[in-house]
Amino acid sequence: MKLLFFDNFKLGVLNGDSVVDVSHLVREVPHTGPHDLINGLIERFHDYRSTLEKAAHVNGVPVRSVRIRPPLPRPINIDCMAVNYMEDGTRKEPAPINAFHKSPTSIIGDNDSMILPDVPAAIFEGEAELAIVIGKRADKVPAAQAMEYVFGYVNFIDGSARGLPPAGNTFYQMKSRATFGPMGPYLVTADEINDPHRLQVRLWNNGTLMQNYNTSDMAHKIRRCIEWVSSIHPLEPGDVLACGTNHRGLNPFQDGDLIELETEPLGRLHVKIRDDLKRTWARETRLQRQEKGLEGFTPQLTGKYAKT
Repeated sequence: MKLLFFDNFKLGVLNGDSVVDVSHLVREVPHTGPHDLINGLIERFHDYRSTLEKAAHVNGVPVRSVRIRPPLPRPINIDCMAVNYMEDGTRKEPAPINAFHKSPTSIIGDNDSMILPDVPAAIFEGEAELAIVIGKRADKVPAAQAMEYVFGYVNFIDGSARGLPPAGNTFYQMKSRATFGPMGPYLVTADEINDPHRLQVRLWNNGTLMQNYNTSDMAHKIRRCIEWVSSIHPLEPGDVLACGTNHRGLNPFQDGDLIELETEPLGRLHVKIRDDLKRTWARETRLQRQEKGLEGFTPQLTGKYAKT
């Protein structure tokens, strides 16, 4: 099942190219807004599943005619795995398992804008990621049972403002900016994904394919990620655990860019980039830069903070 919010945060079920409004079917879920409506529905999904499945076959409206909203507008926790891919075999061994917290205010949805802030970042990037959505409270979950806690999956872009001073002061100010967590267009329940470690993840910037990797390259697999994160703090229904990215295709995001992320079973997410400072960088990926024998980030070419 594919769940989404649309227009003024009506809850919908996707049926092919149509979306069926099912808001009236979940009114009894305790909530004050869409954020805890979806979290509450996930927690009680066994009570609503059959009703929603039947409703999905009712005539809906064309999905192209509605405004798609983030499927998880305000998760309690957004945890992101760090350096969690083998980079197409170029890493000799997995990096030590690591993660960071991302602010819930980072979340935006399909066709929304990621806004680049007025800060002296060396470069702005966005990492194409598969993200897990937690289905029930997970506290100190053993790896052998971890998949029982997965409700579904969603496309996720981990926005980054890299190289901010002082050196070493990294994840918080780099990752937790407003609008730096695009997700969507919808949430896909786990039963629709045969193997989350066999998914192709692709990201385009203005129509040019930049990131193209398979989740089989993941270093610490989903079971281990859930085990490790839940050993640090409990995960709640509707929480998001992003699995990391293959960094070789990362490229600068800049004003006017249209970013598209597609993990085939999860649909295609569209994100606009806005930079009021109109800063520019060369159009190259990290891999292309490495192949030229160049080190460090692609240097900023023009605009505020460019080094002359």
